Amino acid sequence: MGAKKKSFNFWFNLFILVGMVTAVVIVNIFKLQQPGVQVVKQIVIAVGAVMGVINTVLSANGNIWTFLFGILDVGICAYTNLDSGNMGQFLQHTLYFLPMQFVGMWQWHKRGAGISRGENGKTAKVRARRLTSRQWFAVALCFVLGTALVYGILYWIDMSKVRAGSLAELDRAKLLLDATVVTLNILGQVLMSLAYADQWYLWNLVNIFSIMLWTNRLLSDQASSYTVVMVIKYSFYLLNSINGLRIWLALSKGEDGSQAPQRSGCC
Repeated sequence: MGAKKKSFNFWFNLFILVGMVTAVVIVNIFKLQQPGVQVVKQIVIAVGAVMGVINTVLSANGNIWTFLFGILDVGICAYTNLDSGNMGQFLQHTLYFLPMQFVGMWQWHKRGAGISRGENGKTAKVRARRLTSRQWFAVALCFVLGTALVYGILYWIDMSKVRAGSLAELDRAKLLLDATVVTLNILGQVLMSLAYADQWYLWNLVNIFSIMLWTNRLLSDQASSYTVVMVIKYSFYLLNSINGLRIWLALSKGEDGSQAPQRSGCC
């Protein structure tokens, strides 16, 4: 990598880290001012959010340490969801996201990512790979079916709230955006753990739809004091995922610009 690219990556990563951490801090400042807030729990959540910020930047740069911060982030999220009684989110984090961190660490290590520093004093980055046309078809099919399934579940939950009178009306646009983001997150985590550069196309969509989701919330009566900060936060995530796509497309090629050797199968 040339000196200009190294300098750009350094300052861009610093900008993303500072920007996203600032967004997280502002969100939690607003939350701490709310009546009845549990201060210790909120601070733990803030620490987990910062771990998530570092996790995303390291992931964009193909650094295997991303999974250490991912484990901390997922673990804290699982704890807070359990404490809050959100059993669905707790099970999703403990039964899916947490095991996938170890799968990713194993897969990245197999593809050349190192934890210890090599002779050049730098941590080795993962050798990324690309999806084939058949694999893209499988991803697209899983996306359509997964979105339909999640939408159906969310629709049933919200309709139950409407019938019970706890929800005024059904917001189908919000449900579709929510289902899309959930499905893309699941697929993106799979591709990330298996070291596919194409994951970043999905993460870009995740961040675009998340911005739309929070903007929709901002324009509704359900907007809270920190909603606008969430829009800013996901805007930083979008910038990071765009840079991640650029870096990983380079990682999927050899030093001479040729496509890196691909292994057959998913592993």
